[in-house]
Amino acid sequence: MKALYFKHQFSQIKKAACLGITFFGLAFHADAQEGKITKAHFGLIYPLSTNGTHAPLDTNNLSIHLLAGVSSVEKGFSYAGLSNVVRNESYGAQFAGFSNHIGKQANGALFAGFLNTYRSAKGSQFAGFANLAQKNVEGAQFAGFLNTTGGDMSGVQFAGFANVAKNVKGTQFAGFSNTAKNISASQFAGFINVAKEVNGSQFAGFINIAKKVKGAQVAGFINIAETSDSPIGIINIIKNGEKSIAATIDESQTSMLTFRSGGKNLYGIIGMGYNFKNKDEVYAFEAGLGAHFFKSKSFRLNMELTQTILESFEKGEYFKGTFRLLPAVKVAPWLEIFGGPSINFVSTNTVEGKALHPESDDLVLRTWQRKNSDFQQSLHIGYQAGLQFVF
Repeated sequence: MKALYFKHQFSQIKKAACLGITFFGLAFHADAQEGKITKAHFGLIYPLSTNGTHAPLDTNNLSIHLLAGVSSVEKGFSYAGLSNVVRNESYGAQFAGFSNHIGKQANGALFAGFLNTYRSAKGSQFAGFANLAQKNVEGAQFAGFLNTTGGDMSGVQFAGFANVAKNVKGTQFAGFSNTAKNISASQFAGFINVAKEVNGSQFAGFINIAKKVKGAQVAGFINIAETSDSPIGIINIIKNGEKSIAATIDESQTSMLTFRSGGKNLYGIIGMGYNFKNKDEVYAFEAGLGAHFFKSKSFRLNMELTQTILESFEKGEYFKGTFRLLPAVKVAPWLEIFGGPSINFVSTNTVEGKALHPESDDLVLRTWQRKNSDFQQSLHIGYQAGLQFVF
């Protein structure tokens, strides 16, 4: 899976960063016997500073460096044009044009033009490219590309591309993907969310993947889970849910073969078919969402909202939005018969599309056409009936 590949790559980046921090620590080790606390530390780049070669052992209340600064502990504000390297803890705000590297815990805020690396954090981290944490983070991570947390994330992650964490007690927002083992909130991603246990909801532009979801799964195309009662997507592969194939026909003589899939409450619809009334616009495609109501052993009421198009793959368009109520009776554990009324909104600029719902038809409630447009709109009553094979 792409998500596993990206997770592996992010792990390699994080390991490389950690090795870099170790190298910094060894390189900047001083010969002095003990550190000291200074009010202010100023410099160009180590060891060209007021603390000299002793800097890696010193604790500072203020640090300002033109290029890069090195210290043991920062108890206040620090600034570097390129990088701040703190071998132990930091308190306060750390600003760097390129990167901040905190050997232990960052207590406060980190601001870097490119990268922040740290063992753990209590505060917020802002980076133009990535925030990389080895262990736990209590606060928020904001990165233009990537956030990773090796332990628990208690807060929020915002990334232009991806968020990766072990356990999240908060929310993940990413332009492409979110990955977590357990999440106690929600995931929002432009493309994919991956989690094991979700005590909240998943929202993705394309796909959600989880084991157990106590909430909603909302995806532009597909949801995958072992347990998810309320998935909202065109295709929903839910282990404890329901999947079926249905053959239907409606008032315009459009026959469809559809795949319905979902959980106990909600399901998605996708299908294709053929219109037997037209000569040119005959190829039919349908997608939508549905919900189950008044469920019993042998009866239930299905409510569906769908979009249908008829195509000749030449000039002209036919769009039909449908809301329908479909009482359904189970005649066997694997077979269901359903049928019911619908209300439909049609927008078309084809001759055959307009002929399907003429103004003289008793089922047509209203027909109108906008000025300077060849599209005709109509509102009409219809029906759908069919057989459904459940598996």
